[in-house]
Amino acid sequence: MLSKFRNRHLLIIDIILILLTPTISLTLRVTLPWEDHFTIPLLIYTLFSVPVKIFIFYIFNIYKRLWRYASIDALISILMGVGVSGMVLTGVYYALSGMGILGLVSLPRSIPLIDSILTLLVVAGTRFSLRVAEYQSGGGHTHPQGKRVLIAGAGDAGQMVAREMHTSKHVSQNLVGFVDDDSVKIGTVIHNVPVLGPLDDIPELVESYKIQEVIIAMPAVSGSVIRRVVEHCEGSGITAKTLPGIYELISGEVSVNLLREVQIGDLLRRQHVTVGSSRVKKLLAGKRVLVTGAGGSIGSELCEQIVLCSPAKLIVFDHSENSLYQLPKRLSFWSEEEKKERLEIVIGDIRDRSRIDIIFSRYQPEIVYHTAAHKHVPLMEENIEDAVTNNIEGTRNLVELCQKYQISHFVLISTDKAVEPISVMGMTKRVAELMVRKAAEETGFPYVSVRFGNVLGSRGSVVPLFQRQIAAGGPVTITHPEMERYFMTIQEAVQLVLQASAMGTNGEIFVLDMGEQIRIAELAQDIIELSGLEVGEDIEILYTGLRPGEKISEKLYSQKESALGTDHEKIMIVKQEISISTEMLKKKVDELVLLAEQGEKDQLFTKLKKISAQDW
Repeated sequence: MLSKFRNRHLLIIDIILILLTPTISLTLRVTLPWEDHFTIPLLIYTLFSVPVKIFIFYIFNIYKRLWRYASIDALISILMGVGVSGMVLTGVYYALSGMGILGLVSLPRSIPLIDSILTLLVVAGTRFSLRVAEYQSGGGHTHPQGKRVLIAGAGDAGQMVAREMHTSKHVSQNLVGFVDDDSVKIGTVIHNVPVLGPLDDIPELVESYKIQEVIIAMPAVSGSVIRRVVEHCEGSGITAKTLPGIYELISGEVSVNLLREVQIGDLLRRQHVTVGSSRVKKLLAGKRVLVTGAGGSIGSELCEQIVLCSPAKLIVFDHSENSLYQLPKRLSFWSEEEKKERLEIVIGDIRDRSRIDIIFSRYQPEIVYHTAAHKHVPLMEENIEDAVTNNIEGTRNLVELCQKYQISHFVLISTDKAVEPISVMGMTKRVAELMVRKAAEETGFPYVSVRFGNVLGSRGSVVPLFQRQIAAGGPVTITHPEMERYFMTIQEAVQLVLQASAMGTNGEIFVLDMGEQIRIAELAQDIIELSGLEVGEDIEILYTGLRPGEKISEKLYSQKESALGTDHEKIMIVKQEISISTEMLKKKVDELVLLAEQGEKDQLFTKLKKISAQDW
């Protein structure tokens, strides 16, 4: 019944009640019965006050709101509408009174003020009575026979979840209480539900209140807090569900329907870094954009985000035909007709310079994102020749052809393993960074590099590896118990790439502040427990020893480099002086490529190590 109540019904009610408020105002002001001379002025005041109020209420959108979900902003709209209408009526009233027109001087001068107060009461009262009625129609309470739940987090998200549980007909849980580490909230009551204690009281509360499930409603907290709640739940033998992170919610709206099982990304969760998209859209709109490695994890997500910025043409380039065959399905923002007109699918190898030259000549890209690379550290130790020809020669081909065709923007995807590198993969990426830097100096164009940590969900991530090992019955293999890494999501990585292309000016290296590194052993244990298994009983963790090229931990920049802030608090620019000339760097790269083609692995490693360390 309440869902069928519309603003047109409220308009009719307002007109009726607003017709009465001047009469009630006069009744409150003077002694009954009225004197006869009040009648005509009161009638005139009433007739001109109604259209004035209704018109101003329309201006303040009072007849466009869904009042079943009214909140503080709705009350502010009413206050402003009534306040403005009161001032207008008071001004008109005193003006006419001063001129002695229509006998209005005979009404008490306090009538407009009393009338405004009464108008506020009736307009706000009718609307918020709907809000109360909606709450009561939802039961005003959760279902006593439903699953007994606690909400972890008594902040805005937790309160919205509680409200949804109170009002939604599709929710059958019995909300017992909140838990929150904020001592100010403990002992208070929210939506008629108590805040029972801090997060660490969950095991005790589970036993005392027969709790069956905990809902984690803290979308902005760190992964360590989520991990602590999950551990309490697992220790008590109950399930935990969570809201998505804030970056996954739309305009702060939270619905119980968005609840899901806790995932590994939640346990790693930092405050998700988002970057402004306006300058990225300005950069890409109407441009011809080329993405190498477009079929990979980062490349395909990058293509998806680029499409949202309305480029004139997107050229996707990869050596894997199967990856490129699947890619158009992800670009759902474009219709099939738009894909035919604006999407170019090109198969090729970045080491084939003549092929790339033809592609640049044919499609005339204006912006190039270079994600194609060999990234697997142990494999590149065994295949140093291919690592050099792909990661170094391939990048050189792209950079030099970008210079030849005067391409305005180039972005290299690098890695934190390029910082003081000891692995072949890290060394090749460091040399690639140097080539991009020198090309930027030569052209004056914003050719930049972006360093990543480990990317959750990418093909090379440890997470899918651990999941496959668990599915096979174990063991989960880790090289060292103290191994730790920086982690970021694919979405964060792609946002950083796009922002770097818009922020770059000349050869910068961009890095993202990713907080603290995560111990891989803890990550493995979390994944095992989220799979419903126990470490040691169901799945063993086996330490295999460091592999060639691996570090215990990574850095975002070296001791020879300095990190400078940008206009985004979470994005930094790495600066370092490079003493080698462009000609000398080209000579060194030629030597590397020649040794790689000749298969001289030992000499190649020695020379690669010296160049990447800038030991000229």
